[in-house]
Amino acid sequence: MANIANLLKSEITRIARKEIRAEIQTLKKASAQYRSDIAALKRRLAEQDRLIAKLRKNRPAAAADGKAEEASQLRFRADGFASLRKKLSLSAAEMGKLLGVSLQTIYHWEKGQSKPRANQLQGIAEVRKLGKRGAAARLAEA
Repeated sequence: MANIANLLKSEITRIARKEIRAEIQTLKKASAQYRSDIAALKRRLAEQDRLIAKLRKNRPAAAADGKAEEASQLRFRADGFASLRKKLSLSAAEMGKLLGVSLQTIYHWEKGQSKPRANQLQGIAEVRKLGKRGAAARLAEA
């Protein structure tokens, strides 16, 4: 009787191991596939990070609002600025009052010794939209 019990016990153990082995095999395959998918996603993420860093390096940083982006699109030429002042028939001091800068700054811009900042470029763009009367009116207000 003990022999049949041992035989039955060993047979049950063998069949249980066989079933477990089959289940574990599918889990191992799934786990290997998940690890491979995770590694591929990590590679893609690293590639995207490199691309983002490269794009940030090549493109100037823009603020959250559109003003910084708009300011970066504005161009400045010393000759164009001098001709604008002459077209509006303004002295350097009057142009400085309109833009909120000194007379000396206007001369430096016109000579090309310095360039205006982004917020000053905004002011120049606004003055560019004005005509002679508009500039005179704005000077009278100030």
